[in-house]
Amino acid sequence: MAPTLLFYVIIGILLLEFIIDQVLDYLNAKHFDDPVPRELDDVYDDEKYAQSRAYKKTNYRFSVISSAFSLLLTLAFFFLDGFEYVDRTARGVSDNPIVIALVFFGIIMFASDILTTPFSYYHTFVIEEKFGFNKTTRKTFFLDKIKGWGMGALLGGGILALIIWFYQVAGKDFWLYAWGAVAVFTIFMNMFYSKLIVPLFNKQTPLEEGELKSAIEKYAADVGFTLDKIFVIDGSKRSTKANAYFSGFGRQKRITLYDTLIKDLDTDEIVAVLAHEVGHYKRKHILFNVLASILLTGFTLYILSLCIHVPELSYALGVPQQSFHIGLIAFGILYSPVSEITGFIMNSFSRKFEYQADNYAKTSFRAGPLINSLKKLSRNNLSNLTPHPAYVKMHYSHPTLLQRIQNLKGQ
Repeated sequence: MAPTLLFYVIIGILLLEFIIDQVLDYLNAKHFDDPVPRELDDVYDDEKYAQSRAYKKTNYRFSVISSAFSLLLTLAFFFLDGFEYVDRTARGVSDNPIVIALVFFGIIMFASDILTTPFSYYHTFVIEEKFGFNKTTRKTFFLDKIKGWGMGALLGGGILALIIWFYQVAGKDFWLYAWGAVAVFTIFMNMFYSKLIVPLFNKQTPLEEGELKSAIEKYAADVGFTLDKIFVIDGSKRSTKANAYFSGFGRQKRITLYDTLIKDLDTDEIVAVLAHEVGHYKRKHILFNVLASILLTGFTLYILSLCIHVPELSYALGVPQQSFHIGLIAFGILYSPVSEITGFIMNSFSRKFEYQADNYAKTSFRAGPLINSLKKLSRNNLSNLTPHPAYVKMHYSHPTLLQRIQNLKGQ
């Protein structure tokens, strides 16, 4: 394919993805004022539901503006030969392909983040603040940015450098070695993320002795689930929104509860949430997700290995010589429709898994406390109770609140 035609195919993909996202967002927004389903009429009172609608509409308007800005920024970069300029700058630093690629992506990622930081700042300190969610200080906000840059440089840069090195050493077979390295990294991060990465941003403390810990330990014993690592994370440091998650395998597995979750829910409701998380582990959903991620990574790297030698990928972005890092950019955009399809499939599996985890919690504990917890969390988060079905299919990793409650009630 001629470089000019390939360039416009890339632009077409960017525009098509933007249009599809905007149409889905618009369809979803048309349902913001829908009446609450009868099964959910106790989630909001009139005042709270008005606040929920206002929150959704504010976020929708903000999303339209921020995504349009990102698209215009991206298109300007393409049409003004931004890739060629950054590539030339990177080549002025070193002749080493790995260093050139690291400098190239470092410039793009850093510049992009700087340009979009005002939007992130506004969302945190204006929108989230207005609706009572934000607890982040400005110091924490900017420290998080700096830590994020450091983590991106260390982990992202390290993986990129390793992949390029494999490409230099193994040629077209580089994808096999890269796949193996990424698979090991994925498993390692799933096991040790909470121990190594989370402490850089949040404080985790063992759940103190008391009624809640005793109830959790009794439930774990009843279902034959070995659990000696229960942690509380200071989620209130950044937001009033609550969460809980399961991480790790074997001796490294742990349950992490947000302090906001403990504040918002009673003991039985927290145990029900934990039972849901245990359900994911018992039904091997975590293992499935890790294996699926590894297989998808291998597939993507294999397709990349078939395309990365094509010089037209670099030429299409205005760079006069073939480069791995330029080809990677072009490939990433051309491959994005496939990523959308695989994402759609994985979301479908995820929603199915949520039903299964809910069912496990219902049979191993009780449905009532889980239903109450879901309603409370939805109310406290000003969640959308009436999303458009197409939006749910494309973007939701969980069933809607109505669907989950109907499933728990056997309807």
